[in-house]
Amino acid sequence: MFVLIGVAVVLFAVVGGFMLEKGNVALLWQPIEMLIIFGSALGGLLIGSPPSVVKGVFSEVSKLVSSHHINKEGYLEVLMLLNAIFYKIKKEGLITIEDDVDNPQKSKLFEKHKAVMADQEVATFICDTIRTMITANYPPHEMEALMDSDLESNHHERMEPAHAIEKISDSLPGLGIVAAVLGIVLTMNNLGEPAEVLGEHIGAALVGTFCGVLACYGFVGPIATSIGHKAEGRQTYLNVVKTGLLAAYSSDFMVPFAIESARRSIPAGECPSFAEVEEAIKKWKAKS
Repeated sequence: MFVLIGVAVVLFAVVGGFMLEKGNVALLWQPIEMLIIFGSALGGLLIGSPPSVVKGVFSEVSKLVSSHHINKEGYLEVLMLLNAIFYKIKKEGLITIEDDVDNPQKSKLFEKHKAVMADQEVATFICDTIRTMITANYPPHEMEALMDSDLESNHHERMEPAHAIEKISDSLPGLGIVAAVLGIVLTMNNLGEPAEVLGEHIGAALVGTFCGVLACYGFVGPIATSIGHKAEGRQTYLNVVKTGLLAAYSSDFMVPFAIESARRSIPAGECPSFAEVEEAIKKWKAKS
């Protein structure tokens, strides 16, 4: 929603300001200039990026409008999943959860938290970490290093589309100048035309520079920033999961300590209070 509002504000400010100065909006519509600029930008993306990054760029851009921010309810849900996992391990032993992590789709434990387990990245991170706990008796600091390696690798992959779009954004003013220069070349070829015709050609050429600069700072650059914020939010979310898993592992699965450690790693704006977590755990126990 905010993406669409932002686009509307940019267009209203730029086009509206142009109209208030009694400008003719039709003069800004120069499809050939836009073809040169954005076609060249797309070509640059294809030249400079592997197929996986190109695919990631289109995937992330397509999700800009529909993607949602991880809120307090989302964090509370993952805390409840961790609580259920740790409670079972503490009560029945670490080995008893092996079937759950090997077949999470068929697990009754995970079935109650479908919202979290539907996120394949989170589900894989939780299951792989617990498998490692079961099969290897690593010291806590080595377990932390292992999880950090996983998170860093995933974060690097999530940031690649943002970096690629940022490079496209940086190239747009230059490509706008390319389009403008080509327009001037065409104008020089028609110097015998009346002044009105020459003025129209020069105006069309300058629109190329305008489009390149506007696209860079008004649209493409902010899109790259938005995708980067989304990737950072995902990293924070996974770090909460990591904190809970590590606290449980290092404390012999002291459930309250592990859940409180995870809760305190949640950003303040989305962090459920101690009382809210306690109330959610009471409701979970009543249903179990």
